[in-house]
Amino acid sequence: MKPHLPHHDLARNTLGVVFIGLLAAACLWILRPFLPALIWATMVVVATWPLMIRVQARLGGKRKPAAAIMTLVMLLVFIIPFSLALGTIVENAGAIVTWLKGLSELTLPPPPDWLNKLPLVGDGLADGWRQLAAAGPEELNARLMPHVRKLVRWFVTQAGNFGVMLVHFLLTVGLAGILYTKGETAAEGIRRFALRLAGPRGESSSVLAAQAIRAVALGVIVTAIVQSALAGIGLAVAGLPYASLLTAVIFMLAIAQLGPAPVLIPAVIWLYWKGDPVWGTVLLVWSLLVGSLDNFLRPMLIKRGANLPLLLIFAGVIGGLIAFGIIGLFIGPVVLAVTYTLLAAWVRDGDLEDSTGLSPPLPQESEP
Repeated sequence: MKPHLPHHDLARNTLGVVFIGLLAAACLWILRPFLPALIWATMVVVATWPLMIRVQARLGGKRKPAAAIMTLVMLLVFIIPFSLALGTIVENAGAIVTWLKGLSELTLPPPPDWLNKLPLVGDGLADGWRQLAAAGPEELNARLMPHVRKLVRWFVTQAGNFGVMLVHFLLTVGLAGILYTKGETAAEGIRRFALRLAGPRGESSSVLAAQAIRAVALGVIVTAIVQSALAGIGLAVAGLPYASLLTAVIFMLAIAQLGPAPVLIPAVIWLYWKGDPVWGTVLLVWSLLVGSLDNFLRPMLIKRGANLPLLLIFAGVIGGLIAFGIIGLFIGPVVLAVTYTLLAAWVRDGDLEDSTGLSPPLPQESEP
C-alpha cells in the first residue's frame, strides 16, 4: 500500500519550487553565451514572419527554400549594413579624433543673420554660436577634450569587440534560420506554456508580445533606415566629407530616438562656414524634410504592427534602450505592452464584478 502524502505538505512544495528554480537557473547559466543571439534572432523572426509566409506561398508552400531566402535577406539587409557601419566608424576613428582636436583651433565668425530668424530655436542657437566664437582656443580645448577622451575610449572598445560582435551576428543569423524552419513549433510551445501558466489571458499576452515586436520593428527600425538613407544621400550630394560615416552615426541616433538633427545641423553650419551657402540652404531644406519624416511615418507603421498607444511604445523604446541597450528596443515595448494589457483587463474584470456581482467570462482568443 502506497503511503499517503498530505495534499498541503509545505516542506515538499517548498523543496519542489527550489528544485525547479535551480534547474531554471542552471539552464540559463549553460545557455548564457547564446542568449543574446537567441533573443535577437527571435525578435527578427517574429517581426518578419508575415513576410516569410508570403515568400513560402510564392515558392509553392516549400518551407526550407523560403527559410533559406529569408536568412540570406536577413544577412544582406540587417547584418551587413550594421557591420559596415561599425567598421566605418572604427576605421575612421583616428580621423574623427584628429578632427575633433582641430576644432579647438578654429575661430568661428559671428553667427549669420538667418540663424536668428529660425522659429523657436533661432535665438538659442545664435547665443550659443556667439559664446563659442567669443571663447578662446584654450577654453574650447578645455570644453572639448573630455568628450574627445571619452570618444577615443569608445572607439578602442568597439575595435576590440568588433570580432566578437561579428561572431554574435553570424550566430544570430544561424539561429534565425532554424526559427524560420521550425517557427510554428516554437510558437505553439510558447503559447502552450503561456496558457498553462496564466490561462487564456497568458496565451493572449504571448500574441500581444509578438504584435509589439512587429510594431517596434516596423515603426522604429524601418523609420531609422529610411531617415539615415535619405540623410546620407543629402550629405553625399552636398559634398560633405565622411558621408558614409555620418550616415552610420545618423542611423544609430535614429535608433536611439534622437533623430538625424545632431548630425545634419552641424553639417549645414559647416557648409555655411566654408562659404557654400547654396548647398548649405539645400541641405537645410533637405534636413527639415528628413527630420520631420518620423512624425507621420513612424506612427503609421506602429499602428500597422499593433493597436497600442504610441506613448506606450515610445516609452518602452527609450526606457528599454537605456536599461538594456540595443536589445531593449524590443524588450521595453513588449514588457510595457503586456503589463498594460493585463492591468487594463484586470481593472475591467473588477468593474464587471462590481456591476453584476458575477465573475466575467474568460475571453475567447483569436489567431494572430
